[in-house]
Amino acid sequence: MLSAIYQSFTKADVFIEMYKRFFDFIAASFGLVILSPAILVVALLIRLKLGAPILFRQVRPGLHGKPFEMVKFRTMLDALDQHGNPLPDEQRLTKLGTFLRSTSLDELPELWNVLKGDMSLVGPRPLLMEYLPLYTSEQYRRHEVRPGVTGWAQINGRNSLGWEDKFAMDVWYVENRSFWLDLKILLLTVKKVVVRDGISADGQATMERFRGNHR
Repeated sequence: MLSAIYQSFTKADVFIEMYKRFFDFIAASFGLVILSPAILVVALLIRLKLGAPILFRQVRPGLHGKPFEMVKFRTMLDALDQHGNPLPDEQRLTKLGTFLRSTSLDELPELWNVLKGDMSLVGPRPLLMEYLPLYTSEQYRRHEVRPGVTGWAQINGRNSLGWEDKFAMDVWYVENRSFWLDLKILLLTVKKVVVRDGISADGQATMERFRGNHR
């Protein structure tokens, strides 16, 4: 009995991932074509205001924690202190960078990651590789699906959420994902972008670092 139930869940998960991958590929391809003028304009602005490189590249954990290179538009200066360490985010984040983040235009290159299959349009946001050993077994479940350009946590607070709430929402999405839920998240993401809600945590330029579960 348990074996039959497990197999049915497995088949359901495979079906969900198949439709998600098909939808992601079509939507990302369409988005890259339609948004190409905006992508070109943003790239030119970054080149003029911030210089090279135009893209920010960083290795992030993907499906099952497998590393991949995520690409975004660069929003910060490469400013260092006297010891050669990067200055705090609030000192490196430019007016252009703040605008790009508040409108989510900095995320547009991630459509390339979606096209490649490293990411999905909807899923838990890809965080830093250094966070992997800090997760509880429950929190690590966020890597059971591909990371997303947007997600359940993003439409329910984005960077204004605490880490525990964010991870709880990521796991909730893993357990409840469906085609209709993805559509709802995509539509609500557009609303969030328009009102520019939850861009940063209180007292932070972006989001404070995750330092593990201190209990």
